[in-house]
Amino acid sequence: MTEVVPSSALSEVSLRLLCHDDIDTVKHLCGDWFPIEYPDSWYRDITSNKKFFSLAATYRGAIVGMIVAEIKNRTKIHKEDGDILASNFSVDTQVAYILSLGVVKEFRKHGIGSLLLESLKDHISTTAQDHCKAIYLHVLT
Repeated sequence: MTEVVPSSALSEVSLRLLCHDDIDTVKHLCGDWFPIEYPDSWYRDITSNKKFFSLAATYRGAIVGMIVAEIKNRTKIHKEDGDILASNFSVDTQVAYILSLGVVKEFRKHGIGSLLLESLKDHISTTAQDHCKAIYLHVLT
């Protein structure tokens, strides 16, 4: 995508769940955004498994951003992740792990990433009630 993005682009952005038909596009975007290659099974999982919150931001029908997150019990996270979370969280505390968050380069600095994060927070507040105490992610460079 190499078009000039108008400053009003955010008003034309729609959000929808990722689906199986998005796999090729999501693979391409992840290849551009991240220094890691995900297996095909990961793409199938994030577009079909309800345990993932997988949301696409679209502009004029094209995916221009996405967020993939999973809410899980604190006891089910990797030890190194647990070390960054507050030690006083009870064992039944849930946390949200952002597996992927990306926006197409031309659409950055238009509020799309913030919109995706706010949508995750809204999802958490309606599904995890007050049991989810943290949202975290890893940054790979």
